[in-house]
Amino acid sequence: MCVVAVTDAVDRRSKPDVSAFEAFYRREYAGVVRLAFALTGRRDLAEELAQDSFLACHRHWDRISQYDDPTAWVRRVATNRSISSGRRHVTELRLLVKLRGERPPRPSLSESSDRLWEAVRGLPKRQAQVLALAFVEDMDVGRIAVTLGIGEESVRTHLRRGRAAIAARLKEEPDNG
Repeated sequence: MCVVAVTDAVDRRSKPDVSAFEAFYRREYAGVVRLAFALTGRRDLAEELAQDSFLACHRHWDRISQYDDPTAWVRRVATNRSISSGRRHVTELRLLVKLRGERPPRPSLSESSDRLWEAVRGLPKRQAQVLALAFVEDMDVGRIAVTLGIGEESVRTHLRRGRAAIAARLKEEPDNG
């Protein structure tokens, strides 16, 4: 009887709590998709990045579920993957241009929010991440710092510089909408 109890305890410890992960996934998925969309500008890619981030989280759920804020972990993974996907996309476009000898057409954006997020995506990586977490996820400076693993003063600096850069870019660009 004692062996059965130990075996059951080992089995429970080695298997992640599926119901807790499912609840976490249902609660956080839409927010992670919004965050990835703000950074990539593509809904399909944002959903894919969110799913990949949650898959990585699920693989290590026994460890991640013990963190003070597992949400911060999955958002950090999503922001990093969003930035990486942007780099891959730019590289792919450059290669296509070389192969074709022509520039790909640039999509025209008319809504001011599209212009804003396009400008955010043009910022340095960390500024874009900080602004997306602040405005899409409505996170305060402390939560952004925890999510990205940087200091609060760095977050404030990136927010200040990012806002200034966005304001300057939007002021320069004519509103065609």
